Amino acid sequence: MTVTVLLVDDERLIRAGLAAIINAEDDLTVVGEAEDGTGVAGEVARLRPDVVLMDVRMPRLDGIQATRRILETVPEPPRIIVVTTFENDEYVYDALKAGANGFLLKRTRPEEILQAIRMVAHGDSLLFPAAIRALAASHGPAAGVERAVRWHGQLTEREADVLGLMAKGHSNAEIAGELFVSPQTVKTHVGNILGKLQARDRTQAVILAYETGFITPG
Repeated sequence: MTVTVLLVDDERLIRAGLAAIINAEDDLTVVGEAEDGTGVAGEVARLRPDVVLMDVRMPRLDGIQATRRILETVPEPPRIIVVTTFENDEYVYDALKAGANGFLLKRTRPEEILQAIRMVAHGDSLLFPAAIRALAASHGPAAGVERAVRWHGQLTEREADVLGLMAKGHSNAEIAGELFVSPQTVKTHVGNILGKLQARDRTQAVILAYETGFITPG
């Protein structure tokens, strides 16, 4: 199955470079481009891409607002990867909170970009533990603490262990090996965690865990 991609970036050369890299692959194809976030939701509804590569900083409507607009208005929205120049960009943290499935640096090697697209297309999230910890530390606990109190007590001890390993960027298979359980058991725990945290995916769960102080950046 071919994974379809929509490119959103205000720099034409970056869009052209990404398109060349992606279209050279047999299982990936670029179905559209946009130079600003204002019309992205409409393009997503029209083209139905599997993945959106979204520049986080754009002049009229940035990647944060564009991500929110897609998730709020498009049924069965695509997976979204925000692209940034700096990994400590505060826009990245806000984009992840808004619902993006991960982020990439513009200097990322082509093969890693392709791997990232395939990963999120198949339901995984792009978690970079060190970067997430740094972003969380710079923001500190936010106003979600009261919400956290409600679900802190709902997580079982094993679910808390799984969430901690998720925050370290471990895959289900790696968590299963660490906890000496089956991958299917881990998948069940992850599903329970997402449900209790009301999180869209692993990235959202980890961001919320840091934001509420359930996991500390240190």
